[in-house]
Amino acid sequence: MPGLELTNVGKAFDNAFAIRDVSLNVGPGELACLLGPSGCGKSTLLRLIAGLEHLDAGSVLYDGVDLRGAEPHTRGFGLMFQDLALFPHMDVFGNLGFGLRMQHLTRSAINARVDELLALVDLAGYARRKVHELSGGERQRVALARSLAPSPKLLMLDEPLGSLDRVLRESLQTQIRAILKQVGVTAIYVTHDRDEAFAIADTIVI
Repeated sequence: MPGLELTNVGKAFDNAFAIRDVSLNVGPGELACLLGPSGCGKSTLLRLIAGLEHLDAGSVLYDGVDLRGAEPHTRGFGLMFQDLALFPHMDVFGNLGFGLRMQHLTRSAINARVDELLALVDLAGYARRKVHELSGGERQRVALARSLAPSPKLLMLDEPLGSLDRVLRESLQTQIRAILKQVGVTAIYVTHDRDEAFAIADTIVI
C-alpha cells in the first residue's frame, strides 16, 4: 500500500519501551489521528516517523521505501509542534518563506507561493504583519501555512491546538481539516481530545 507504513515499531528509553509493536498504515491524502492520554507515546511515534528518534524495533516505510537511517531533512516530511516555533524576529512573509528559501527557489516563486498559502489559510494581506501582532488563531494558521510551504509528502501535527481555549479550538478544527483536505496532503494529527479527533480525522488510532 502506498503512503506511510509502520510495522512492529518499537522505541525504548532506559531499557523501558515507550512504544512497542505499533503497526499502522496511512494512505495518500488520508488524515489519521493518534488519540490517547499524555505520556502514551504519541509524540514519540511522530519523532520516529520524522527521523528525530532512532527505531529500536520495526520499520518505517513511505511509498515502499525503508526510511531506516534516512536523515530527517531528506524525508520530505513536515512537523508542526504545539508551541508553533514561529520566528518572532520575522514577519509573516519571513516565516512562510523560510523553508522555501532553503529549497533555493527564486524570489518570484517564493512570493507567489507565500501569496497562495496566505489565501489558503484566509490571511491574505498579512504578509508584513509581525508575529506579536497576530491573535492566537492567526498564529496557528501561519504555523500551518509554514508547515505546508515546502509541499511535504507527509505532514505531522503534534497537539497544534493544545494551547488554545476551547471556543477557538473548536473554530480552528473545521478550518484545519478543510485546509488539509483542500491541499490533499497525507497527515497525522496528534491529540488527547476525543471531540477534536472526531472533528478532524478520517481515521482514528487509539
